[in-house]
Amino acid sequence: MEIFFMNLIELNCMFFGHGFGINTNILETNVINLAVVIAVVVTFVGDALRELLENRKKKILQNICAADARAQEIQEKMDQAISQLENAKIRANEIREQGLIAAEREKNLCIEQAEEETARLKETRQSAIRLQQQKAIQQISQQIVLLSLKQVRDQLKLKMKSKTFHPWVNKVKINKYTSIKKYSFN
Repeated sequence: MEIFFMNLIELNCMFFGHGFGINTNILETNVINLAVVIAVVVTFVGDALRELLENRKKKILQNICAADARAQEIQEKMDQAISQLENAKIRANEIREQGLIAAEREKNLCIEQAEEETARLKETRQSAIRLQQQKAIQQISQQIVLLSLKQVRDQLKLKMKSKTFHPWVNKVKINKYTSIKKYSFN
């Protein structure tokens, strides 16, 4: 540093030819002052400034690399999320289709069961109607038979009381005998 100032003094003496003094030329003094300030800044502050700028550059590069790594990580996660979303959509469509198929199958099964139940109920109804008809026919037949028997009994009682009963019985027997005889000879 001392050498620098000595060189500066010698340089000053060479240009002006006389030692220290007041230079009234503003342009020359500003240029010299600027040269001195720049020389001091470059000498003392230059290394520190370069080191500071180099550290800043390294930090910026590290931040950029870290940001790129995070961006790549986020992109991978986003790709995975998109893949999972697509898989979920496919699975949801499969489940929906299976649900529709199961619902259609269940609907058809319910329809078949309802048709079978309807057919069974119709058959049961027809059976009940036939049974009631048979009961009604049987009751009517019994009543007819009972009524006929009562009428026959009443007529027999009446004819038994009359004197024509025995001839009538004889006549019925003769008719039966002749009809049997006719069929047996032929």
